[in-house]
Amino acid sequence: MKAAIAILNWNGKNWLEKFLPNVIENSANAEIFVIDNASTDDSVSFLKERFPRVHLVVNDKNYGFAGGYNEGLRSIDSEIFCLLNSDVEVTENWIDPIISLFKKDPTIAAVQPKILDYNRKEYFEFAGAAGGFIDNLGFPYCRGRIFENIEKDLGQYNDEREIFWASGCCFFVRSQDFWAQNGFDARFFAHQEEIDLCWRFKNAGKKIFYTGKSTVYHVGGGTLNKQSPQKTFLNMRNNLSMLLKNMPVATLLWVIPVRLILDGFAGIYFGLQFGFSHFWAVLRAHGSWYAQSYGTMKLRGKNQIKNYYGTKWLIFKHFLKISK
Repeated sequence: MKAAIAILNWNGKNWLEKFLPNVIENSANAEIFVIDNASTDDSVSFLKERFPRVHLVVNDKNYGFAGGYNEGLRSIDSEIFCLLNSDVEVTENWIDPIISLFKKDPTIAAVQPKILDYNRKEYFEFAGAAGGFIDNLGFPYCRGRIFENIEKDLGQYNDEREIFWASGCCFFVRSQDFWAQNGFDARFFAHQEEIDLCWRFKNAGKKIFYTGKSTVYHVGGGTLNKQSPQKTFLNMRNNLSMLLKNMPVATLLWVIPVRLILDGFAGIYFGLQFGFSHFWAVLRAHGSWYAQSYGTMKLRGKNQIKNYYGTKWLIFKHFLKISK
């Protein structure tokens, strides 16, 4: 069982130059592809000149993370896809423990490794850490990272276990399962599309796994800075769309009103903390979510699992310091 490593690129020549040699060196048992999302820098010519053995797939326009992978992966034939961010440093034998998990259990649809911070290598990285979960209000979090609180890696998550979602920055997925769900929701463009896909896997009876036997180091924020209003917009809108698509109806009836209220408070906080553009991003996110709602409802599957959450009321426990 081999993996095809697919690195999505948009104007990321500097990341490719820095990290692609490392990926090539440590991935002898995998084919490597770069999916270029219609870059306007010289990424494509650079790849052809410097890395002629790396397979190149060129999309006709920038489809974002979600649509970009959907388009590019159509040209790749492999049992396992590894969706790898261009700003990730991998380590020796990083692929083997993940392939081993897929071989052990055919119901595993996706796997992620331990994700540490490239700039502070003893700490977990924000986007994935030691595996993702979600609370009963639909707020995603990770082992090793809850909201902005990030843990030091002391070996506490060196296990292998089932999780709720795997990080898109290093996302191993069976191609059969990926296409059975029609891939990512391209409307998301970027942010939380991997959580949505994992939730759909769960609703279809599949498993998502984490392994601490494989480690990668992620820079993070390579495309959209954490302070970007567009990041706020995408996270808010996509999270609501994900809930509407995947939650049981009885849960949705009370969760959506609560979330809209909490988002309103968050918008006020963001506006005061980061400026009006972030407050406006929350309003735009809600408007876009309402506009997409009918289409989102049509995408609901036949089954929605119950008791999907890891921790209940996470936001209140975290910010109000309420004990478990």
